[in-house]
Amino acid sequence: MDTLKFAGKVTAGRSTPSSGWDGVIQRLRAAVRKRPAGGIAVLFVLLQLTCIAGGLIFPEQFRYLNPANIRVTVMSVAPLGIMSLGVGMLMIAGEFDLSVGALYSFCAVFAATIANNHFGGIENPLSPFIGAGLGIGIGIAAGLVNGAVTIGFGIPSFITTLGTMLLWNGGVLLYNGASAVDFLPKAPFAPMFGGQFWLMDSGFLWFLGLAVVCSFVLHHHKLGNHFYAVGGNQQAAIAIGINPAKVKLIAFAITGGLAAFSGIVAMTRVSSVQPGGGVGMELRSIAACVIGGVALMGGRGSIVGVVLGTALVFTINDVLLLLRAPGFYFDMFVGALIVVAVILNHSIRRRSWT
Repeated sequence: MDTLKFAGKVTAGRSTPSSGWDGVIQRLRAAVRKRPAGGIAVLFVLLQLTCIAGGLIFPEQFRYLNPANIRVTVMSVAPLGIMSLGVGMLMIAGEFDLSVGALYSFCAVFAATIANNHFGGIENPLSPFIGAGLGIGIGIAAGLVNGAVTIGFGIPSFITTLGTMLLWNGGVLLYNGASAVDFLPKAPFAPMFGGQFWLMDSGFLWFLGLAVVCSFVLHHHKLGNHFYAVGGNQQAAIAIGINPAKVKLIAFAITGGLAAFSGIVAMTRVSSVQPGGGVGMELRSIAACVIGGVALMGGRGSIVGVVLGTALVFTINDVLLLLRAPGFYFDMFVGALIVVAVILNHSIRRRSWT
């Protein structure tokens, strides 16, 4: 026989999706192969359904559906999520930035000290905006420096940003010392970045809004196409007239600016900032991106995947806290999830080539 019989119809040796569960499974597999975020979306939904079921069955022991738990989790997602948006776009362009955690701390401390001590102090409603603007400006400038050194000297971005991470970690101690900085701005800054709108945390709304903007840039704008082209095949991108240096500089600048902004959002929510508060966030942001389907070698990924990856990381953290598991369990689960995600991403990429 020239053709093989499957559950569905057969046409010229190829099977078309059948009805029933087999057809659903085939369509799900096709969606996962087409979209890097497909697998993580399925995993996230299954985990949420499991947690919701556990919360309904054991409401006292497992308070996953408790309004206070939901509110704290949503509030905690925003800083890492905002940072991960920039890190994900940079990874798609084929580069890394390990300095985002240090910039998160330095730019927030700088913004707070400027707002507290200059331009009329914290009593002036405009001083927090000025401080935040200058802090974000430093983040963008730092990102440009990372990009210029990486591209200009041909140094791997991993090494460049490892050096600048240490530089900014030491710089914040040189600038302010090891003590925390209080930040108590008045309206309109405080509710805009650390309050609530429509019963939603303002930081989380910023995260969602920036995710929409980044998704538009990445998937519906020429710049996003250039990110994918440069990260996927730089030589081919050059051949069609794309300037990889310019594209990567823009990606580095976006990453630095979003890292600074995430620090300011977190600082406003808790009304203070600790100089070492961003330590480890660079690795968690990369983890969220990899779990969300962003390829380590560049050229593949989506903003939806980054959002889902960040949400999954915090869901795992929340579940372990509710189960009163030791703190090191979180690193174990996230580490295992990263390895599994990388294996799945490589498997999907190989199958898409065949």
